[in-house]
Amino acid sequence: MYFILRCPGCFTFTYVDSFRQHRLCPFCGEIIKVKGAPVYLEVKDYKEAEAIVNELGKYLLKNKRKDLTPEEKEKMREEYAQWMRKNLLV
Repeated sequence: MYFILRCPGCFTFTYVDSFRQHRLCPFCGEIIKVKGAPVYLEVKDYKEAEAIVNELGKYLLKNKRKDLTPEEKEKMREEYAQWMRKNLLV
């Protein structure tokens, strides 16, 4: 499993293996403490994590926003859960 989270220094989305305790931000070099960082989503593999991180960054840039609303976070989690159920049953 991988956690999608944001760097507390530059607020860039990134991902980390759920077993790691720290992540070095690939953009600003800040050390992210995984345990204290808010997790936006948990995904099953790094390819999914990379794709979602890219889409989240594009979405915020396009909408000139700094973060997702709590409602958007919840909707993202629900849609991902539905997608997982659909793809696991196939």
